[in-house]
Amino acid sequence: MKNFDFVAIGDTVTDAFIRLQDASVHCNVNHEECTLSMRFGDKVPYQSVDVIRAVGNAANAAVSASRLGLSTALVTNLGDDQNGAECLATLKQNGIATDFVTTNAGKETNYHYVLWYEDDRTILVKHQEYDYKLPDVGPQKWIYLSSLAQNTLPYHKEIATYLKANPDTKLAFQPGTFQMKFGTGELSDIYTHTEVFFCNVEEARRILGITEDLTAMDLAPKIAKLGPKVVVITDGPKGAHVFDGTDTWFMPTYPDTKPPLERTGAGDAFASTFTVALALGMSIPQALCWGPINSMSVVQQVGAQRGLLTKAELEEFLKTAPESYKPQLLS
Repeated sequence: MKNFDFVAIGDTVTDAFIRLQDASVHCNVNHEECTLSMRFGDKVPYQSVDVIRAVGNAANAAVSASRLGLSTALVTNLGDDQNGAECLATLKQNGIATDFVTTNAGKETNYHYVLWYEDDRTILVKHQEYDYKLPDVGPQKWIYLSSLAQNTLPYHKEIATYLKANPDTKLAFQPGTFQMKFGTGELSDIYTHTEVFFCNVEEARRILGITEDLTAMDLAPKIAKLGPKVVVITDGPKGAHVFDGTDTWFMPTYPDTKPPLERTGAGDAFASTFTVALALGMSIPQALCWGPINSMSVVQQVGAQRGLLTKAELEEFLKTAPESYKPQLLS
């Protein structure tokens, strides 16, 4: 059984980016709830379509780790269709070991449509319901767990059992939509075994069932009570907060080299890069300096992976960072 530096677990998809040109966005007074509008019952022109293979939170994290120099594998399910074959080839091209990829006979590969308007996107998602079973991955250094389908609660129990049997394996957990819907009670063993946890401010409120307008600094200790040793909460252009049970840090974003083209994958880039830095033996403040750089780079390209940097490229951005780009210890 081969040991890897980084093993990601999660669903893999093909994203078809449809760039809209005849649409509008309407928000409430607080700009918290927005809707994308197009003419109903009409032919609506679009600008372009860009099909990107082998993406998804876990796959994005695996590509990030591979480009940053870690030996990387992905635990995922694909269909036995052409999309699945192309996703598998794309993973291999990115240097990701496919030892733990399961091809499901008679099933389709996940395929999402991304409605891209201005610099943001709305994603039409459909997760295939595979027969999820955790392969024998053996003891590994880091497991990175992220988005899975709605029928995967038993699969999460398998992952929790694996973590109990391998206490030296560190878990990074970046929950997806259905993992948040499962609730913290059903996933209590996952939260308990989490070394580092990632979400944004809105997701933290949803996970905790909080309606008050609490800040990332207020929310992080509450997430930590669920079990994670290190909690990272991002807040878009407002930066990120990290709480390790004792200290709290704030990290600003890395200045954009140009206006963002499209924001898919910014959170995945931050979380995976932060985890890679920890896997390389860096401290939390050092990891905080890495994460925003890959996020900045990703939003300059279409999709979640094209802008992911190599270690040398990331370090070059770090060398030329402005003086203000540094973590602040708040407590």
